[in-house]
Amino acid sequence: MPSQPLPVCFNHSVHIREIACQTCHGSASESVSALLRNEVGLRFTPIYGEDGGDSVPLALRSPMQKSLPPRWWSDLLSFIQPLVSADWGTVRRPVFLTSSNFGIDALYGISSERDVSYAPWATPHGCLAFLKKELGWGDNVTILSHACVSAQLGLYQAAQSIHQDFADEALVLSFDYVGPFVAAGFHSLKILNGQMPAPYQAQEFGSIGIGDGMAYAILDKQDKAPRITAQALYNEMYHFTSNAPDASGFTKTILSIQQALESDNYWIKGHGTGTLEAGRFEAETTNKLLPRHPLVSWKGSIGHTLGSCALVELALALAAHEQGEIPGTVATTGECLAPNVQKDSFAAKDFDSTLFLSNAFGGAHGAMVVSYV
Repeated sequence: MPSQPLPVCFNHSVHIREIACQTCHGSASESVSALLRNEVGLRFTPIYGEDGGDSVPLALRSPMQKSLPPRWWSDLLSFIQPLVSADWGTVRRPVFLTSSNFGIDALYGISSERDVSYAPWATPHGCLAFLKKELGWGDNVTILSHACVSAQLGLYQAAQSIHQDFADEALVLSFDYVGPFVAAGFHSLKILNGQMPAPYQAQEFGSIGIGDGMAYAILDKQDKAPRITAQALYNEMYHFTSNAPDASGFTKTILSIQQALESDNYWIKGHGTGTLEAGRFEAETTNKLLPRHPLVSWKGSIGHTLGSCALVELALALAAHEQGEIPGTVATTGECLAPNVQKDSFAAKDFDSTLFLSNAFGGAHGAMVVSYV
């Protein structure tokens, strides 16, 4: 295990100029309104969609079915119309494309239909080729995929490209849609099961829900709010899927970025998928090291949007601050794993920054501080 995380990167002049997302509830503002109403977007759905299978909690934007182009394609194109520009992907305007799955669910179409027409959609490079052709992007596009920290990595690379003056502005785009290949994979691990997720709740068994999600952010170098003021990354390298049992990865990541929390008026947007071990590690570590700061997760409503969750939930947090009310941890009603878990909504005006945490298979961690002043 690495003894220390990477040094924290301070980016006080990296400004989030534009950001948007879509979840099962709709746009960022629509999703925040649904979260404030404690609406759960997850529905029990067969893991193989039209082909049946065990029912698990999924938060979908459209029925899960085999199709060409894939069901996410037209939805994504409609969402990213504001990004149609030949200037993206050029030397000073790089694109960072992130996802944990990209078009991997096309593999299910290949195997079940014996149709090689699905093949061009089945890889990150294939998906990028379709996007470049449709949007007129240049070749300065970086693909990043590392499980649930994928969007954190994209935001990290984009912010650093601006901070180091390698770019004037940068685009981060992320999308993850649920399909049978992904749903069956999580189901085989028994963390996607017949139980609805309740992030950070103390219970006998844990569970997750997964959902469709897409988001983009445009960053530039302006000293305006909201700003990405600090970022940290750490990978435990302990195991392919599990965290170190002493929670050292969570501790080292938070300690590394604690110095960047200049203000004491911040809340914590946790990862909070609903699994017990990682949920306990995150809740207990934040409560120990960052006491009195509310910890929330929204995955009990919108599902875990996988590699895109950091960017999707960043868009939701910014929209919530604009609306003036931060949603609490939806779908969690019982005793929690630590007292800092916030189940009810709270006023945004009491906070001037947010700590965003992401955690992934194998003990990969990302942390980011965003300031609103």
